[in-house]
Amino acid sequence: HKAQLLQYLQITSQIEYSCVFLTAFFASKVEHESKHCNGKGFQRPGSSAFDRVYTANQNCGHAYPTFLAVLWCAGLLCSQAPAAFAGLMYLFVRQKYFVGYLGERTQSTPGYLFGKRIILFLFLMSVAGILNYYLIFFFGSDFEMHIKTITSAISPLLLIP
Repeated sequence: HKAQLLQYLQITSQIEYSCVFLTAFFASKVEHESKHCNGKGFQRPGSSAFDRVYTANQNCGHAYPTFLAVLWCAGLLCSQAPAAFAGLMYLFVRQKYFVGYLGERTQSTPGYLFGKRIILFLFLMSVAGILNYYLIFFFGSDFEMHIKTITSAISPLLLIP
């Protein structure tokens, strides 16, 4: 029973570890830009390049708790494969947002909007899983297979810009 649970959580856990690596990459960019601007370590010198990197890193860091919460809820309560796919897409989108933010700030807008759509998808998956639980609890009706089929069919649509 424990092996089945670990196998079930493996994909979602891998997405979370990828999120950690991406966060570390963003932090290293901030450190590099700080050293590049003044050569003395991490100090906020007021450089526009440093400010863009620092702000992009902060924005990504503020979004990750929400992302991780809906990722885990969608994976546990609804369906792991579409949640993991959406999670991977979200990590790519955050990378696009970060890189876009380093250029013109308007270049980050597509990544931001795409990220919002993925968070909404994961949130709706979580809500569907919770509603299914209450349908089972109160009425004895289990729509888990239908929900998994729908979320699996809809998740590739996340690729459409």
